[in-house]
Amino acid sequence: MTQLQIFADTSPAAALKTSTDAHEIGALMAEVGVRFEQWPTRDDVKAGDSQEAVLAAYRPQVEALVAEQGYQTVDVISLRSDNPAKNELRQKFLSEHHHTEDEVRFFVNGQGLFALHIGDKVYEICCEQGDLLSVPANTLHWFDLGPNPELVAIRFFNNPDGWVAHYSGSDIADGFSRLENT
Repeated sequence: MTQLQIFADTSPAAALKTSTDAHEIGALMAEVGVRFEQWPTRDDVKAGDSQEAVLAAYRPQVEALVAEQGYQTVDVISLRSDNPAKNELRQKFLSEHHHTEDEVRFFVNGQGLFALHIGDKVYEICCEQGDLLSVPANTLHWFDLGPNPELVAIRFFNNPDGWVAHYSGSDIADGFSRLENT
């Protein structure tokens, strides 16, 4: 189940607000300029499926979002828990960073934990199958796919180079939650 928790950035132990209601999550995220929606999904797409298969299965949704927002590049992360590079991939996303473009993810299958550092708050949103999250350009954040990822997400980019991170050097992410998908 999708869950949002909001924390003071100095107090990761006590959530100021928690919600599992998709409409409330969408409204709370919209207040800070973050797009959150839930889209229908298919049961025949699973972690480990090829980029081509995933994009073919979701072609109408992908084409509509590309036409609406003008994205230049679309790719897929499809990761199983037996992937030998899973730990390296997890570490790549765990430190606070930002991008000079929006970071957009549609979770086709599985889950991931985004943490957005906006102002003096951290918005932790555990995204699940069907969730679309668009983190605005230059928003500090980090992401955890967990120690045993079973994840398929379609990623949309304005930058033809795809995912390019600019790390903040802060260790704030170390004090907040991790996804424990054992």
